[in-house]
Amino acid sequence: MEVYARLGYLLALLLAGVAARRLGLLTERRTGWLNDLAFYVALPALVFSSTYDRALGELVSPALVGGVLLVFATVIAVAWLVHGRRASRGQRSVAVVQSYHSNLGFLGLPLVEATLGGAASGTAAVVLGIGVLVQTPLTVGSLIAINDADAAVADELRGVVTNPVLLALVAGLAVSTADLGVPTVAATGLGAVSELALPVALLCVGASLELVDAEVDYGLTGTVVATKIGLMPALAWVVFTLLAVDATAATAVVVMLGMPSAVSTYVYATELGGDAQLASLNVFATTLASLGTVGVILQVMG
Repeated sequence: MEVYARLGYLLALLLAGVAARRLGLLTERRTGWLNDLAFYVALPALVFSSTYDRALGELVSPALVGGVLLVFATVIAVAWLVHGRRASRGQRSVAVVQSYHSNLGFLGLPLVEATLGGAASGTAAVVLGIGVLVQTPLTVGSLIAINDADAAVADELRGVVTNPVLLALVAGLAVSTADLGVPTVAATGLGAVSELALPVALLCVGASLELVDAEVDYGLTGTVVATKIGLMPALAWVVFTLLAVDATAATAVVVMLGMPSAVSTYVYATELGGDAQLASLNVFATTLASLGTVGVILQVMG
């Protein structure tokens, strides 16, 4: 019952973001401010707080890294198999990237922290780091290749390397490895800031969701939803069960990989020749549907 109460809270925040945008309270500029607060402040604080006091061996293991990469590779292969022959390049590119590109930062990590606690959030932070290194370059590269788009690839890759979330993960792992410790006052402050990550991120996602008034290809969107929030977490569950990973860590990974298509995929699709209307619809559909599937995951594994 507690799981569904928490998911109700998440849904309420998401809908509050949608309503605030409709009412003009969260304008594009204000939403940008909230995004910056989440991306540059709250999420890095959460990543660092989740890793700096955990032994490196507890957070990073060959099974964790290899398992996550295996799930990504398999889902990407399935997405290409299902959508690779679609005539429209714009639709093909969007369907492929949104089948694997998960909202690990804005939804995944804060959700794991809120529902599973600190032990799981360290694992989730590592999964987020892997996602930053894998998802963004692959998504940008796929959109450029499929749509013959012009883009400064070097700038996009530079953005990955300087991603504040990734830098916070590296800093947290470095402090943990060197056994430096963090002053109590600083740790308390970081903890307080990190608690902003989930509510701020959900408001931002809600304000960014847009159901466009256009002809909808329900079959295509349904396939993306099934792959992203059905196949991907199910495959993660199978892989990490076979790898006999700690139950808490396995649950964190499955929740993370069960997140909806990232809002950033809509931005990338718009800039790099993808079908923006389809991208917007897929983000909307996977986000709403994931609230139900995450409840099932937490109920079964949590």
